[in-house]
Amino acid sequence: MSVQVENLEKNMVKLTIEVAAEELEKALQAVYQKEKGKISLPGFRKGKVPKAMIEKMYGPEIFFEDAANMLIGQEYPKAVDESGVDVVSRPEIDVTQIEKGKPFIFTAEVAVRPEVTLGEYKGVQVTKIDTKVTEEELQAELDRERKSNARTITVEDRAVQDGDTAVIDFEGFVDGVAFEGGKGENHSLVIGSHSFIDGFEEQLIGKNTGEELDVNVTFPEEYHAEELAGKPAVFKVKINEIKMEELPELDDEFAQDVSEFDTLDEYKQSVEKKLVERKETEGKRAQENEAIDKIVEVSEMEIPDVMVDNQARSMIDDFANRISQQGLSMEQYMQFSGTTVDQMLEQMKPEALKRIQSTLVLEEIVKKESIQISEEDIDAEVERMAGMYGMEAAELKAYMGESEKESMKMELGIQKAIELIMDQAEEN
Repeated sequence: MSVQVENLEKNMVKLTIEVAAEELEKALQAVYQKEKGKISLPGFRKGKVPKAMIEKMYGPEIFFEDAANMLIGQEYPKAVDESGVDVVSRPEIDVTQIEKGKPFIFTAEVAVRPEVTLGEYKGVQVTKIDTKVTEEELQAELDRERKSNARTITVEDRAVQDGDTAVIDFEGFVDGVAFEGGKGENHSLVIGSHSFIDGFEEQLIGKNTGEELDVNVTFPEEYHAEELAGKPAVFKVKINEIKMEELPELDDEFAQDVSEFDTLDEYKQSVEKKLVERKETEGKRAQENEAIDKIVEVSEMEIPDVMVDNQARSMIDDFANRISQQGLSMEQYMQFSGTTVDQMLEQMKPEALKRIQSTLVLEEIVKKESIQISEEDIDAEVERMAGMYGMEAAELKAYMGESEKESMKMELGIQKAIELIMDQAEEN
């Protein structure tokens, strides 16, 4: 195998990989041995048809695709190692030559880790943390606690109001025809949550239990299902039940129910103290983000588009995992929100770019400051994580391979870089 490296724009690299004709022939033979049991021709028992006969009947390219995939899987990682490029994206593969008796040639376009020219990262100015708790903030926190301890009651003596939960059956129609995914039974819809198409929830306000109505909406022009995009729809809706939250009174009895304190005043003091601690924690995180953003601004790097795309897709995957834990699929989310995957990708790209830039800058500081992570550092982190998972540290460490340890080292190095930045940051 031989590999040529061609530098493209924006930290993209094209690898041209040439594999000897003998290796291609071996791959073709391996594919034949794997597939011959599925092929039969008149005069031959199944699995006994000679390779040359198959190629004569169906053309020599019959085994090319599988052989190419086999060789690419084998040779691409070797080519990356030989070239020494630091790849940060999946390859874009293109087969440029596959012919019996000739070398197999393919190209792989990949993004490589951008070089970072660091700006000044010591003595960064950050905003001073304000831990003062206002009366409004204290009351808002008390109200949140009341809401979390509210009981849900069924309303029978009035119509739907904003903030209620309407339990509904619904079925959607476009041009009088029901469409796929537009039907649900006993669905709990919080009025004002904007989880359905714009205009849907508002039309339920003022309606009573047992009432049936037509809800008229229009799908967004860029709706994920093309057959529905921009079209008016009618939802046949029946209101099965109306529910509301009944908040507890804010008094001594409430304080005793939700805390170890006997009086409301004591409970308020405890809540205020926790708010101060929260503001301190959030303030430190905000300072870290502010400092890193300022360092990124004065540093130079060119980020490949594919690197941003991959990061955005990873963020969408994380989002999908989070909502799946709440019992909602991505298809349902897109149906109700009127959002497409492409729109989500575009919305997430600025944050994706920011995350990449921040990571690259911090990794460069780790290198420049020669930050080292010791075995003791790793053991302490494993101990911390084991405590979170309710495991023994030795048990968790036994599950970790070298790649997991290297990843942990990098994360710990980045954390030390952040600590170095913040130790020298100046508040204003």
